[in-house]
Amino acid sequence: MARNTPRVWSFAIFACTLIAFVVETELTQFLQTKLKYRQPFFIFYLVHSSFAVMFPFHLLYLTATTKYTTTALCNGLALALTNHLAPHHQSRSSPAQFPKFKFLGLVLALTIGITYPALLWFCAITLASSSDVTAIWNTNAFFAYLMTFKFKWEPRRLFAVSLATVGVLIVVYGGTTAADRHAKVSVEKRASPKPVVGDLLTLVASLGYALYQVLYKKYAALPSDPELVAEAEYEHLATDEDSPDVQYDAPNVTLDNENTVYPPPFGLHPNLLTSAIGLCTLSVLWIFLPVLHYTGIELFLLPDSFLTTFTIVGIALSGVVFNAGFMILLGVWGPLVTSVGNLSTIVLVFISEILFGAGLEAVTAGGVVGCSVIVAAFGVLAYDMLDKRRQIPRPIN
Repeated sequence: MARNTPRVWSFAIFACTLIAFVVETELTQFLQTKLKYRQPFFIFYLVHSSFAVMFPFHLLYLTATTKYTTTALCNGLALALTNHLAPHHQSRSSPAQFPKFKFLGLVLALTIGITYPALLWFCAITLASSSDVTAIWNTNAFFAYLMTFKFKWEPRRLFAVSLATVGVLIVVYGGTTAADRHAKVSVEKRASPKPVVGDLLTLVASLGYALYQVLYKKYAALPSDPELVAEAEYEHLATDEDSPDVQYDAPNVTLDNENTVYPPPFGLHPNLLTSAIGLCTLSVLWIFLPVLHYTGIELFLLPDSFLTTFTIVGIALSGVVFNAGFMILLGVWGPLVTSVGNLSTIVLVFISEILFGAGLEAVTAGGVVGCSVIVAAFGVLAYDMLDKRRQIPRPIN
């Protein structure tokens, strides 16, 4: 039962992540197109600063539902991070000090890596339709596959990623007419360069996000993250092969006493990194708000109505859920399966436009076929993931 718990949680988190992304996309477009509140950097700043709440909430949940204390949980996290970031300085006889500067460097790199694609996304959503932005953004699955450091052609995975990319193209080009009808765009506006600029910004953001995913799995995720620990493409920073005295972060190592919980509970490490990114954003990126205001690039304006404020809060909450869930899934499933799985957001956006937008007018042959192809592609990758897990030798007790 305990062995399957992370797997069950990962699929539940996956479902929440999909829903949160769709909510964030629709609310952001509603805010900037219907409510005319176009402050992409300010919205980005609020959403990413809100990441800071994830780790305290997770700690509160664990202390309320388990026997573990906050001190024991934090000690376990510190041990795991020390083993991961400074493994060759950690031994049973002389435990190493927590690598503060390496951890701060990791947080800064993660903040930069997630900031620029997210900023481009917030800008693009004001220029192009939510369907197009969602579709192009999620092509990061193909880019993540190409960026795999130990690249090897696996026919089943290559077929799934290619199939997903084709599905994206079908949705984008097969659903254009319905999207235009839904947005009630005039002929003159359809001829303007703004949708093209939005699509290009989303494409650049997708490339950056793919790189972020690959680097996160390679350098930031713990080796004890439960599912695809045998993925050879994403080797971690170091192994214990060169240092037999190292207490390395392995799934079969368990330390559970009143002072230390090790390995950390499922999701606690990525939620720590998510909160650290939020704190880094909150304390550093505010500098750009007055700069953008005085240069006239983005004049700072506070929300002028309750509906606007409520919508911003909804964007922030859904953004926190999406990014926290995504960080967990990157460590559990790896960038390829996670990014292709997130292509399902295209299907959900398509459905939401039918239910809450243009109704049956939003239905096109391209949308139906493209969404079906995307779901089939994720099914192939999910089968591939489960098949690989069945091939991993079970430990002999």
